[in-house]
Amino acid sequence: MTIGATTSDQEYDRATAVKQFDESKIGVKGLVDSGVTTILPFFVHPPENLPKSTPSTTPPASNIIPIVDLTGVDSDRRPRIVEQIRDAAREFGFFQIINHGVPSDVINSTIGAIKAFNEQPTEVKSQFYTREMSRGVSFSTNFDLYRTKAAVWRDTVQMNLCPNPPVIEVIPAIFQRETLEWDQQVTRLGEILMEILSEGLGVKPERLKDLSCLEGRYMVAHYYPYCPQPDLTLGTKSHTDPGVLTVLLQNHMGGLQVKYGDEWLDVKPVSDALVINIGDVLQMLSNDEYKSVEHRVLANPHREPRISIAIFLNPSRKENFYGPLLELTSPDKPALFRQFTLSEFMEKFMTKEPDCTSLVNFFGL
Repeated sequence: MTIGATTSDQEYDRATAVKQFDESKIGVKGLVDSGVTTILPFFVHPPENLPKSTPSTTPPASNIIPIVDLTGVDSDRRPRIVEQIRDAAREFGFFQIINHGVPSDVINSTIGAIKAFNEQPTEVKSQFYTREMSRGVSFSTNFDLYRTKAAVWRDTVQMNLCPNPPVIEVIPAIFQRETLEWDQQVTRLGEILMEILSEGLGVKPERLKDLSCLEGRYMVAHYYPYCPQPDLTLGTKSHTDPGVLTVLLQNHMGGLQVKYGDEWLDVKPVSDALVINIGDVLQMLSNDEYKSVEHRVLANPHREPRISIAIFLNPSRKENFYGPLLELTSPDKPALFRQFTLSEFMEKFMTKEPDCTSLVNFFGL
């Protein structure tokens, strides 16, 4: 029987269809390669969760996701860069950076390696298909496939980077060198961004680094193939990122959108730019100065795939307490969030309802 198919005298059995698809280990790319012209029912989203079919009014020019040039970050331009990033983190929770020091060849080879992995023959790629992260690397469709009410149209590689990286031999050779180099570049860049964001809050440049915010790193690499019915599903559902900071590399195919008020703004790809966004933990550390905002990715209507590779920067000290920085609270501006351990935070993340978009509200005072 075709994956996800049902006989005419049977009601659609979602659980069986999901299990059958998952055990095939072909991913959505495999569905596309098989020539499907309609998506399986468990990928269909309720209309209220999908983009409106009619074009919305064009947002004002001021509502464009900022692009910050990091040229001269250690020169007399630094105060201006700090100001630009602070303002973007407060208003949008997102910004793009250019002239960041990550070489173009690293960017292109990382995108190329993830693309090449996903475009291997199914019999090669399926060897890595698993929902287990015990080895530190996995490849699958939808990490929450068995829990979510509606799946999204993408395949994903996940990899632990720090503090518990996988044994190098278990990382697929086709992207091993490229992703490890990408992690090194993001670690260097992340330290600069943490300093700038700390300065934007008026605290010591090393404040976020001292909280171990660079020491917990996790990579997800998404491959969004062509979708035959992009108006019925999504590439990524609306959500906020749970950690401190996300550094995202995307190819030239659009689709990423950020919520700004009642509008969804496109994060238009810029050559060699990186997309940076604030996570829930940083919103709480900043006592609500910086915003962790909802974002999503549309299903890909084009034959060329969209590829994105994100590294999430998080604290690593699981039993330490986190919450609004003491320097940012006073009798006139009390803490808006309670203290929490990273273990408690991650437990909440792992057990939250699939449709819960943000964790911030769980820790408010």
